[in-house]
Amino acid sequence: METVAAAVTHDPPHAAGGRQGKPLILTEDAGLLDDLLRLCAAAGATPEVHHGVPEHRGSWESAPLVLVGDDAARRVRGAARRSGVVLVGRDQDDSGVWRRAVEIGADHVLMLPDGEQWLVDRIADVAEGVGRPALTVGVIGGRGGAGASTLACALAVTSAREGLRTLLVDADPLGGGLDVLLGGESADGLRWPAFAASRGRVGGGALEESLPRLHSLRVLSWDRGDCVAVPPQAVRAVLAAARRRGGTVVVDLPRRIDDGVAEVLAQLDVGLLVVPAELRAVAAAGRVAAAVGMVLSDLRVAVRGPYAPGLDDREVARLLGLPLAGEVPVESALLRPQGSRTPPGASGRGPLARFCREFWERAVLEAGAA
Repeated sequence: METVAAAVTHDPPHAAGGRQGKPLILTEDAGLLDDLLRLCAAAGATPEVHHGVPEHRGSWESAPLVLVGDDAARRVRGAARRSGVVLVGRDQDDSGVWRRAVEIGADHVLMLPDGEQWLVDRIADVAEGVGRPALTVGVIGGRGGAGASTLACALAVTSAREGLRTLLVDADPLGGGLDVLLGGESADGLRWPAFAASRGRVGGGALEESLPRLHSLRVLSWDRGDCVAVPPQAVRAVLAAARRRGGTVVVDLPRRIDDGVAEVLAQLDVGLLVVPAELRAVAAAGRVAAAVGMVLSDLRVAVRGPYAPGLDDREVARLLGLPLAGEVPVESALLRPQGSRTPPGASGRGPLARFCREFWERAVLEAGAA
């Protein structure tokens, strides 16, 4: 049986409490050490290296990840049991590696070179200090012009004002760019086309630092070039990197569901379907909800007035068969051109800011209880 990485007991933990730490490498095999150092460099981590269990036992106990070369398994056998130990070897045909893994209490057995990407991902988790993933919310319009982009921006601005690390993601290449809505189309930083070639893992810290910073949050939007498509693999890698940073991620979604959008939906915690309170909008929203609901289990309706005769927010939610997230208030100031280009919800006052603040309060409580 060919083995790349297989569990022996349980998954290696993230760095405790989301703290960064150095992986510990134990080996006397020069060739294996070179490979492990190369993989650590690729993951952005600087390891501590020893031939066996360090005399100073603090390193063995506190390292968030321990990589034990198969040559060092015998020297590690008497060490205190701990989680986060990976036994690394090269011989796919050596059945004795499983016995040695059990003897040292390893969580995983990994064979190089086949397991390199798996190991890079684990080391990168350590380097980034992965903790609780970001609370990720998607906003989608039940019909065109429903106000989904306005709500997405207001939610992100409110989150940032509350002191949370916040990333606003524009997943609609034909929407004109959320950076424009925030008044930052000329701000320095990368846009989606720069990530079109991304494969495998994207560093969360590097992603955050590369994006424009507007109104105390980071924004991943589109440029004004011809590129209007990013491969699904790149979308998956970028959004996963954003979530690993913690805080909140708000995604403005298009109403069409392609492979790239499906990748986003798969990583959302909550979806908000913005629906104007009129019968044609409810009918259109029903088709959107059916498509989104095939991927996202927690989809809620946010109703926007004014209301057509016979409709209110609860009736709209009933017709769609979705939980009601609330009524999205319309602020007249958002309907007029603004020379100051103040983004939605920026003042912290008014009904829209209040809706966003209350939504985050509920969402954070729900996430903590999960």
